[in-house]
Amino acid sequence: MICDMSRASSIERAHRINAALGLIRAEGSIAGAARVLSRQYGLSRSQAYRYLREAKRAGKEVRVPDAKMAFTVKLSEELINEVRRGAQARGESISEFVSRALEAFVHRGREGGHKRGKSSTDRT
Repeated sequence: MICDMSRASSIERAHRINAALGLIRAEGSIAGAARVLSRQYGLSRSQAYRYLREAKRAGKEVRVPDAKMAFTVKLSEELINEVRRGAQARGESISEFVSRALEAFVHRGREGGHKRGKSSTDRT
């Protein structure tokens, strides 16, 4: 069997862990679950066992993360530079840094009950 050696995305990883958990319950044996998981996803036997260990450790289904999409915005050069410096200082990618900042801003708005009015940058 030829196995794909590329790293699984976080979404694929979550699906495989959840499948492993179901197989542990259905197969009754780790060896049987490893065989099925390996065949089902084109994994090496050692990769299948890693997913099975993670599933056992989790003990329940793991959350499947949302798919990431590109989102283009126009920002001032100074703000872009601040974002780059902030991400670098935290050891994060720009996407991680901006995602965290936007999530905090959006959730703060929901929790604080801020009303969204029209700003000077809104267009009709």
